[in-house]
Amino acid sequence: MDFIMESHYIKVMPFLLEGLVYTLLITGVGLLFGFILGAVFGLARLSKNKFIYGIATVYVEGLRGTPILAQILFIYFGLPDLLGLNIDKVSASIIAIAINAGAYIAEIVRGAVYSIDKGQSEAGRSIGLTKVQTMRYIIWPQAFRRMIPPLGNQFVISLKDTSLFSVIAVGELLYMGQQYYGITFAAFEALTMVCLMYLLITVPTAVYLRRVERRMDV
Repeated sequence: MDFIMESHYIKVMPFLLEGLVYTLLITGVGLLFGFILGAVFGLARLSKNKFIYGIATVYVEGLRGTPILAQILFIYFGLPDLLGLNIDKVSASIIAIAINAGAYIAEIVRGAVYSIDKGQSEAGRSIGLTKVQTMRYIIWPQAFRRMIPPLGNQFVISLKDTSLFSVIAVGELLYMGQQYYGITFAAFEALTMVCLMYLLITVPTAVYLRRVERRMDV
């Protein structure tokens, strides 16, 4: 029993659990703001106003066309240098997840809304609803249902992307694993447990999403 408790597989766990809190915090809060950005820019991508469409397109293509690692370094080192502000590591991480995921979620939103039959919109307008009311009461509920599986996939992607924040020394899961084997030199055990911790979140999420897809027939 003492042998088990002295194992690096067990001793690394307090480090990893502390890192897991930051990983889930950054992913959850970042995706919350990412969804807001994605909804705004996704609907803007459907606008017939060329200026609004252009702004949304620059945002979406600009963020999707650059590596998230470059975005992280730009937010943490570039923006403070430009604006003379101090951005702490966790805030920079949340901002990076939010704006990066927001670009991908914008395309999810655009695709989901676009997939709703145009007859639904025409039916709403024919019964006297405004364009906004038609979107709110008829189009959006149906579109949101179709967004759920890809939003779940985005959660998994953003969760794994948090490992990149180790470059700015954010105490997320991978960084805490590195801290442990930096002290003990038990790299194999620490990194094995880091990978298992990610799998314990991503595999059940993927299984759940497949069930949701089958249940919703989307």
